[in-house]
Amino acid sequence: MDRDALQPRVHEVAGDIETMETRGAAKIAAATADALRTQAVESDAETAPALLAELRAAARFLLSTRPTAVSLPNACRYVLRRADGGSVEAVRASAVESAVEFRARLETAQADLGQVGANRLRDGDTFMTHCHSTDVLACVEAAAADGKELAAIVKETRPRKQGHITARELRDLGVDVTLVVDSAARRYLDDVDHVLVGADAIAADGSVVNKIGTSGLAIVARERGTPIVVAAGTLKLDPATMTGNAVEIELRDESEVLTDAQREDIGDITVANPAFDVTPPRYLDAIVTERGQFPPESIATLMRELFGEGPTEPWQEL
Repeated sequence: MDRDALQPRVHEVAGDIETMETRGAAKIAAATADALRTQAVESDAETAPALLAELRAAARFLLSTRPTAVSLPNACRYVLRRADGGSVEAVRASAVESAVEFRARLETAQADLGQVGANRLRDGDTFMTHCHSTDVLACVEAAAADGKELAAIVKETRPRKQGHITARELRDLGVDVTLVVDSAARRYLDDVDHVLVGADAIAADGSVVNKIGTSGLAIVARERGTPIVVAAGTLKLDPATMTGNAVEIELRDESEVLTDAQREDIGDITVANPAFDVTPPRYLDAIVTERGQFPPESIATLMRELFGEGPTEPWQEL
């Protein structure tokens, strides 16, 4: 289908996700659901099959923006699985209803996850973070609301330095923050009680895909005996991995690493800028979700409960 049939809001959301103006799994998922709702509401399609085709095309376009952001296809799955009916009006109504319901579940899920994660944090604890995760922030916010005094060692997380966002938001929660460069992590692990990280995707075997540098931090944390906990809503579970598919690792533009002037000064070199890496479950202590806390190895059971035995791809053309 021609992308010209897609509503401007779909193009706007796709652009914001691709350029990381919209970041964080929950925000990406919410924006995706909103884009699909807008496509349903403003479409000129005159038949149910035509509207369903437009919704599938919108989903495929959105999916092309961030291949590793598993919350994006999960949002598409939720809306498209429920968009059905014998008339265009029925399809439109069901798509809108499912998008609104999905947004509401997102808001509740993060608050519930925060309460679960807060139980791991004790008064006086110090934790280390990597990158920026709204799920991690939810755990800290719930712990702070319980009156717990906390401190954080925050890694900058190059090249985009999302750790600066984390530092600011933790400071706003009343956490005592120390910002360090990524390579200083090992130096400070002896001073922390936990490592708290988010996830962009969680595979069926309990492996966690997160911002590049997470796996190295987890390995060093294991060496130091520091527990590493992943805070991630069930939105991050990747049902495609139940059938053996690997999570695709996104390669970002080299301009995030080198400016044009720096490249000209250095000369002809290859710049590699992977956005994520994979941390095997043996380096992780627990995965905290809105449904409770799980050992990484048991994630497949939760995934089957939520998504069934295998993935479906309702955005594919029929």
